[in-house]
Amino acid sequence: DYKGTASYYDVSYSQVYKWVNDYLSIGEESLIDNRGKRKSEDKLTELEKAERKIKILEAKVKELEMEKVLLKKVEEIERRRYFQNPKTK
Repeated sequence: DYKGTASYYDVSYSQVYKWVNDYLSIGEESLIDNRGKRKSEDKLTELEKAERKIKILEAKVKELEMEKVLLKKVEEIERRRYFQNPKTK
């Protein structure tokens, strides 16, 4: 009784239907919640490893670009201070 089960667990009818179909076609493993869990390195395909590496490198590039912008701004501020008060140096 999908409707009764949906009501009991406070989920939609379609969710119960999906759970049952997944269980019948795939088995008990289909009911395990894998959200937020990453595969370990040894279980990744070469493509997945490459995609992970690309994401890491893209994040590093973005971080370095932001650092470069910050350093330029600091340099500009120091230059302005120097030219406003040349006696302090």
